[in-house]
Amino acid sequence: MLEPKIVTQSQDQFDHLQKKLVPLWKSIERFNQDPQTIVVVPSISIEAIGAGAVMQAYEERFLFLLLLLRQPSARLIYVTSRAILPSIIDYYLALLPGIIPSHARRRLFLPSPLDGSARPLSDKLLERPRLIEQIRSLIIDPDRAHLVPFNTTRREKELALRLGIPMYGADPKFFPLGTKSGCRKLFQDEDVAHPLGQENLGSEDTLIEAIMEMRASKPSIKQVLVKLNEGVSGEGNALVDLANLPAPGDSKERSALKDRLRSMQFELKGITYDSYMEKLKERKGIVEERIAGEEFRSPSVQLRVTPLGAVE
Repeated sequence: MLEPKIVTQSQDQFDHLQKKLVPLWKSIERFNQDPQTIVVVPSISIEAIGAGAVMQAYEERFLFLLLLLRQPSARLIYVTSRAILPSIIDYYLALLPGIIPSHARRRLFLPSPLDGSARPLSDKLLERPRLIEQIRSLIIDPDRAHLVPFNTTRREKELALRLGIPMYGADPKFFPLGTKSGCRKLFQDEDVAHPLGQENLGSEDTLIEAIMEMRASKPSIKQVLVKLNEGVSGEGNALVDLANLPAPGDSKERSALKDRLRSMQFELKGITYDSYMEKLKERKGIVEERIAGEEFRSPSVQLRVTPLGAVE
């Protein structure tokens, strides 16, 4: 995929913009009538999403933010790859309590590059300086505005810099902490129990070496999971069966493991071994023991850290 040229800006500039979120957030939490502009760019950076109606549906998932227009002084700029159907906009505006929909509509702006290709929306904006200028012109006071992205990558960071407004989201410089390898490293650093395994692997050879070391440490391992650092909907997961292999350290262990890797079971259909290894080379990944047992629990917790540093 060809990407638009990213204009390198200093980290200091971005940090300066982010500091503007603190007074803005204090004002937002007071639910006062101070004017503000929310710029929503629900850009998706996931290959599996595809183009057309599916991508449009994902980009419209943030339309609940139109309810922020119940604040009389709020302006909302909602950007999508293709134009949103007027009937959908009317539906959301009709949900506003105590607000005449036509009044709220005057404070809603829906710029679009009119580009339904399977590329991140942020890329489509970054390659269209005039559209960025159009969005900038709709922001009355940059000190009272912020960008709301779907996820935060270097694209959204660059977009925030070009718009001259802070981004409501984590700095992409912390992205490695959220990968599979980064999470394992965090668990190690904080002494959190986690499966036996290794991280930052990027080839068939490193996978084989890692599994050999795991088997030497724990010969009873029956199965391992290989996971790409980045993946959604099971796209990055694969199961490797280790049953009935030569004993750890045996001269035939390496070649047997290579055969097992090449017959690994992918969680998502349609993936080939070669394509998976290409992604492993590009993204890196982990291998870890598959935990077996009779009862499993998968706790899920969602938290957010506000610009004020509060954990909610």
